[in-house]
Amino acid sequence: MKELYALGVGHSTPLFVEIAEACGYHVVGLFHYNDERTNEEDHGCRILGSFEDLLNSDVRNKEFLLTMGDNEIRKNIFKKIKDKGGLFPTIIHPTAVISKHSNISKDGVVIGPFVDIQTDVIIGNNTMIWSGAVVCHNTSIGNHCFVGPKALVGAYTKVSDNVYFGQGALSISGKVSEIGEKVLIGARSLVCKSIPENVVVYGTPATIIRKRFQ
Repeated sequence: MKELYALGVGHSTPLFVEIAEACGYHVVGLFHYNDERTNEEDHGCRILGSFEDLLNSDVRNKEFLLTMGDNEIRKNIFKKIKDKGGLFPTIIHPTAVISKHSNISKDGVVIGPFVDIQTDVIIGNNTMIWSGAVVCHNTSIGNHCFVGPKALVGAYTKVSDNVYFGQGALSISGKVSEIGEKVLIGARSLVCKSIPENVVVYGTPATIIRKRFQ
């Protein structure tokens, strides 16, 4: 059985662990952002130490799973561990429906249960597609993105890096040509047109609420 270390100890961590186990991995243990919970157990997994402890150890050729939803945090840790020789396998739940004509990065993608990835979809590194989401045909999703449960990303759309689709958000096929880098789309929002970079949008139709990062 393949061994894997999970990074992050939060309410969603057990869901990631279950996806990994469904794909034939044994999760050896967890790493927390600090050392306050070292040697505790969380849902049957031992917390081995902090992120700092991990980065000070030899991670070469070991496999890791990131479980945090914050794209920026996930991107930074991903790069630090990659720079030290760590590996991030792509993990696809066996119930997901994946077109043979899609192109999914082999570098740290996590695809949850009952996801539908259609024809000619491209998915970049370290991107999470969560339970029940749909990515429609001829769409590309960049690096370090998160697509929440039951969200739908419409066809013919370029989704840039570090984009967050909230739970149940929907973008309309053929109406949204591009979603800019670092966009956050609120839960159940309806996206009817392209969105510039670095903004938070929400509503039906989705409108810009504020800048995401100052």
